[in-house]
Amino acid sequence: MPVRGVRGAITVEANTAEAIREATRTLLTEMVRANQIETDAIAAVIFTLTTDLNAAFPAEGARQMGWTAVPLLSSTEITVPGALERCLRVLMLVNTPRAQEEIAHVYLRGAEVLRPDLNSHLGHVVSAGDL
Repeated sequence: MPVRGVRGAITVEANTAEAIREATRTLLTEMVRANQIETDAIAAVIFTLTTDLNAAFPAEGARQMGWTAVPLLSSTEITVPGALERCLRVLMLVNTPRAQEEIAHVYLRGAEVLRPDLNSHLGHVVSAGDL
């Protein structure tokens, strides 16, 4: 079975532990829902945070969802002048028979601006307007 990458991003309301955990849970829940993913099909999840978010690890939010066996890794996003602030990004690696173009990538709370091109050729985007 192929391993596919499911991308997602969300902006976080504030640099607090609870805001980071809440945004993580919201984004992961929507990524799983949009792609009908079972937790045991998740090979690994990589999180990145912009440097203005350092109050908690996003993995804490995933663990609160019961994802205790899923390998999780957090990192800092590179700092690019003018980039979206307070942004949590996710790359979820999933074992799935779906084709790459069938994957729904999820961008919420203003993070839709990160990948407007996905609507045209790389699968499709689930945004706040689709919820």
